[in-house]
Amino acid sequence: MDPVTRLGVVGCGLMGSGIAEVAALGGIDVRVAEATHDAVETGRRRLIDSLDRGVRRGKLSEEQRDQALAKLSFTHDLSDLSDRQFVVEAVAENRDIKTDVLRALDKAVEDPAAILATNTSSIPIVDLAVVTERPAQVIGMHFFNPVPVQQLVELIPALTTSPETVQRTRGFAQQLGKHAIQAPDRSGFVVNALLVPYLLSAVRMVESGAARPDDIDRGMELGCAHPMGPLRLLDLIGLDTAQAVAESMYEEFKEPLYAPPALLRRLVAAGHLGRKSGRGFYPYDS
Repeated sequence: MDPVTRLGVVGCGLMGSGIAEVAALGGIDVRVAEATHDAVETGRRRLIDSLDRGVRRGKLSEEQRDQALAKLSFTHDLSDLSDRQFVVEAVAENRDIKTDVLRALDKAVEDPAAILATNTSSIPIVDLAVVTERPAQVIGMHFFNPVPVQQLVELIPALTTSPETVQRTRGFAQQLGKHAIQAPDRSGFVVNALLVPYLLSAVRMVESGAARPDDIDRGMELGCAHPMGPLRLLDLIGLDTAQAVAESMYEEFKEPLYAPPALLRRLVAAGHLGRKSGRGFYPYDS
């Protein structure tokens, strides 16, 4: 199949900016949409800073950075994505927000064969696909943070997703240099279905006073060869995102191991969201 040459990305937070960066470095024309002018400028700065870090660390040449920047454009109007062949939404992990975005994209993107992919980490894809007039072209495409580093992408077809959409999305993942695995359309998919109970168990250990955060993380890093302990990983993911994923999984399965612990809820309520807010289970420099 023909490669994707015109990509739309909705949302320019950690995930959206990472997806846009990888695609632009791969030579794809990327148009990034955000909700407001201020959000566009914040997203633009995040992308420029990330590419500049790549140059400083010797991972990119100045020429590669400049070529990627030339492939990036920004907008706060979804109608500017009308000519895109493939659009990935990477907005907040909230069912209502994602539903509204996909409904709007369905109207904005002119090509009826264009694929609308959602980067949800927990919401069943069929629930999002059926709000559009093209459910056969809607698929889950779950990237992992940080996108420029993590090689895995989960492909999640809904009952309504066509085999051609799955094949085209797998080809797009290969364009980005990612390894794709196919996951079932059930909350949590493959990775989070295994990962989230482990992370929540670590929170419960802290909550009960059984162990300190640093001891838990050191234990898993040095005793199980994990590159990052569960609480540091939660801070990287974002505690609000982790809570949203856990709530989605608990809603579907009603299993206690998926229920967000009270400590996690309290930290989120306090605005202690992890690295992005400067404080989670650990403090971080602003």
